[in-house]
Amino acid sequence: MLSFGLLGCGRIGQIHGRNIVAHPHARLIAVADALPQSAESFAAATGCEARPTDAILTADDIDAVIIGTPTDTHAELIETAAAAGKAVFCEKPVDLNSQRIRDTLARIGDAPLMIGFNRRFDTHFGSLKARIDKGDIGDVELVTILSRDPGPPPVSYIKSSGGLFRDMMIHDFDMARFLLGEEITEVHAVGSCLVDSAIGEAGDIDTAAVLLKTATGKIAQISNSRRSTYGYDQRIEVHGSKGLLKAENVPQTTVVLANQAGVAADPVQNFFLERYADAYRRELAYFIDAVTSGARLSPSGMDGLKAGLLADAATESHESGGAVKLDAIKL
Repeated sequence: MLSFGLLGCGRIGQIHGRNIVAHPHARLIAVADALPQSAESFAAATGCEARPTDAILTADDIDAVIIGTPTDTHAELIETAAAAGKAVFCEKPVDLNSQRIRDTLARIGDAPLMIGFNRRFDTHFGSLKARIDKGDIGDVELVTILSRDPGPPPVSYIKSSGGLFRDMMIHDFDMARFLLGEEITEVHAVGSCLVDSAIGEAGDIDTAAVLLKTATGKIAQISNSRRSTYGYDQRIEVHGSKGLLKAENVPQTTVVLANQAGVAADPVQNFFLERYADAYRRELAYFIDAVTSGARLSPSGMDGLKAGLLADAATESHESGGAVKLDAIKL
């Protein structure tokens, strides 16, 4: 039985907290939040204690911590938890500054750390990856990733998010590395503000496309938008030397109406809470099994760093208007 402390009782923290409570081999011991009333409310709802963050990080009755706090707190919390002998699961990113991520990884050494790239645990994307590895489509040549939100977040969030490449597309950078099976050596990004002018006024973009290339010539193309009028658009296509694999959107139901007017299906699921609910459960279950058995955690802190470096390169490319060369993400 793995005992957990939860840091951060916002939307993502509550997802993880409830999944811990539902898991047969885990216990949620205590929660903390910058707003004490939020911690107390969630503790009451889940049958655990509300404790100060420092008390959770040093508690003898807690084996692992989940970090779902604001990004600018992640690195310090990881370091403190690791120094106290806790296994750590941290939501992406470790930090908005790649050098800070490097410093954190150096300080914690081999301490168990997993980064929350939950899409690796989606059953559809996971099956696609397994079939790539099995050789169903031969050598991977071209990966296409589409990720579009149904609507933009508040501008107050945008201002502290680190920008679309570091906040939203970072999931897709990780997925591109995961599917290509090679490190990226070239990044070319373009971006615009087409959805909400207030996002542009805040210094960010809401629409972007990125081309990634590996040393052997494999290519990934990523499309992001903060607007999707038809629901939460999450699709992947992988073209290989022997064929094609696709993972399509997940509809609200599989019911299809066909009549003389045509064929109609239900809309796709509307947001990440629905689309990736199972992925979050599978992600936590994997973390529990790996920590309990002593297995190496993945996605690792290094995976978090490499996705962050790709976000940095995309930001630089967008600002300069040219491609950015990477020495296979030299660390």
